[in-house]
Amino acid sequence: MLVDFWKPTTSLETLQSRAAMLRQIRSFFDQRNVLEVETPALSSAAISDPAIQSIAAGNRYLHTSPELAMKRLLAAGSGDIYQICKVFREGESGRNHNLEFTLLEWYRLDWNTDQLQTEVVTLIESLTKTALAVTHLSYSECFEDLLRVNPLNTSGEELRTVARSHNLDLESELSEDGWLDLLFSLVVVPTFPEDRLTIITDYPASQAALARLNPDGETAARFEVFWGQTELANGYHELLDPKEQLQRFEQDQTTRAASGLPVMPLDEHFLAALKAGLPDCAGVALGLDRLLMKITTLNHIDKVISFPVSRA
Repeated sequence: MLVDFWKPTTSLETLQSRAAMLRQIRSFFDQRNVLEVETPALSSAAISDPAIQSIAAGNRYLHTSPELAMKRLLAAGSGDIYQICKVFREGESGRNHNLEFTLLEWYRLDWNTDQLQTEVVTLIESLTKTALAVTHLSYSECFEDLLRVNPLNTSGEELRTVARSHNLDLESELSEDGWLDLLFSLVVVPTFPEDRLTIITDYPASQAALARLNPDGETAARFEVFWGQTELANGYHELLDPKEQLQRFEQDQTTRAASGLPVMPLDEHFLAALKAGLPDCAGVALGLDRLLMKITTLNHIDKVISFPVSRA
């Protein structure tokens, strides 16, 4: 087996499919006057999200997403933009994960999440050359319909009880969001039909990340797109308030410290751009390796990339 260790894990046919997909994506955005941009893969700052771990490179960090740098371009007056780039996340491995993967991210000025969801579906259908059925569900509907629990008004103990009823009994203590993530990933997502897109909206405010809150104050203007049980995209109606964003970053840092994770240097360039004024916009990140898996019906990410981390 070691004799073949130098070889790619994908086929020539799949390489050609990837090249065609990238050409079609660029054509899609060119026709819509969305500007392609590039931003640095290395940064002096790192993401604060406790669920995502950055990879250090000397005294800098490989980016986990081009989001913050792209928002600096938006604040500088770039207009609608998109980027296709490699991103890096420590600990990412498995059927749908590789430490290094390809991300498509784009931003639309004066759009909301409904408009952006429509464009995500349009893009995917343009690549698959077929109309896909789409189901829209709120995060609350998923939990109330399947688990008979309101995720916006619950407790860790109630969620633990629900988890046990589904044979999920963990020794470790989880936060409410930790239990929600567990139940969503292991109980809710497996019910999504394979032959359609499922769009989940209105995540709890505690999971807003960089999205603004909805007027109800309990949910975030955030959505995720799944094809079958595969998560493809994560989008926001972007938060514009620099004070609120800083508070969220600081809360992330507190959570990281309490969990024994390193406290990361915050992106002061991004915070300065927010203070200068980020225009009203909606943005979304879409994993292209996973999308190519669905298009080619291949069942492992290694089969759609030339060299996974084990052969890099």
